[in-house]
Amino acid sequence: MNHLGYKTNLVFDSNHVVKGNVLILLSCEKIFKKLKLNDFNIVVHESKLPKGKGFSPMTWQVLEGKTRIPISLFEATKKVDSGRVYFQDFIKLDGFELIDEIREKQANKTKELILNFLKKINNLKVIQKRGEESFYRRRTSKDSMLDINKTIKEQFNLLRVVDNLRYPAYFKIGKNNYKIEITKMN
Repeated sequence: MNHLGYKTNLVFDSNHVVKGNVLILLSCEKIFKKLKLNDFNIVVHESKLPKGKGFSPMTWQVLEGKTRIPISLFEATKKVDSGRVYFQDFIKLDGFELIDEIREKQANKTKELILNFLKKINNLKVIQKRGEESFYRRRTSKDSMLDINKTIKEQFNLLRVVDNLRYPAYFKIGKNNYKIEITKMN
């Protein structure tokens, strides 16, 4: 972004944000309180808003079997995932990526949208949102539990999105839980 004439700061705590032209909020799990500090407060979210508001939309859509994941760049407001949408695109998946590969595609498309926004900041057009709003709930470790009565193929999308460190796949037999890790071999 520096090559576009922007001075950038990377912060991980909302208390460290300083006034600027553009604030880009990525992977926020809490509502941001300091929106008035900046001319633009931008969020990137992997759904075609107003559908798919909430938590982990990319993961939920992979679990739904989707391979074309919409992604929106929009203005942050006090009401979560409800601001003006400036850009929308899609992340294309082949259906065999694991979480790290999915996140890489997500990061690349996010960067592309942000750079496009910064290049066109003085000539933005608002995209009209269409359709009913829907919400994805926050995922928990219980969402990574495999069903021992289903095949691996039936549960492959779940295996694709589990995080081997934070939310590993597991199954339960009797009173015991057993962890399974997945990595691509080629």
